[in-house]
Amino acid sequence: MAKILVVEDDTRLVDELTRILGENGYEVVVVDDFANVVETVLKSRADLVLLDVGIPVLNGMQVLKKVRESGNRVPIIVLTSRSSEMDEVVSMSYGADDFVRKPYSAQILLLRIEAVLKRFQGSSAESLEYKGIEIFLAKSVLRSAGQDIVLSKNELAILSYLVKNHGKTMSRADIMDNLWEGDRFVDDNTLTVNINRLRRKLESVGLGELISTRRAQGYILE
Repeated sequence: MAKILVVEDDTRLVDELTRILGENGYEVVVVDDFANVVETVLKSRADLVLLDVGIPVLNGMQVLKKVRESGNRVPIIVLTSRSSEMDEVVSMSYGADDFVRKPYSAQILLLRIEAVLKRFQGSSAESLEYKGIEIFLAKSVLRSAGQDIVLSKNELAILSYLVKNHGKTMSRADIMDNLWEGDRFVDDNTLTVNINRLRRKLESVGLGELISTRRAQGYILE
């Protein structure tokens, strides 16, 4: 069940969206504190955001811009009652995933939501989570506290293998065997280089202690 965050101040539309989305199998969360919309979006872990342009305090365009500046890539569909094409141009330039004008057909909106979710899931594919970090396997990206770090293929393989086996000490031979199965030949020296590079990247987002070394045994995530 995908979770949709509704950022809309028109209570009639909120009720309508809540009903329509709920009837179509979505979990709906409604924003009721417009003074902290950006923080709510960033912390919501929503699968998609419906964001109205005309909300109070910060308008929808400002919210969209701040969310994207934080590095967060949650799919966002902008809603507006304005007829100007400029809103569409600005919202897309700020990183919106789609744009829908009011009044809209419920069926059309549902189709747009489905299309954006499919597109996003196809691009982000499977992900792993561990102690507040996310690893997007298809994009080879580590995300921590809103920051994205691009990993090499070997770095991604090493980190994801350790995450899947967290709490266990994995020997260097175990890790190299896992990399070999992925058609990436890694010898002992290459493994050392990749572990060091991975640690430096983790340090850059405050995760320098994530991988622990077990002397004469291997590596572990605790």
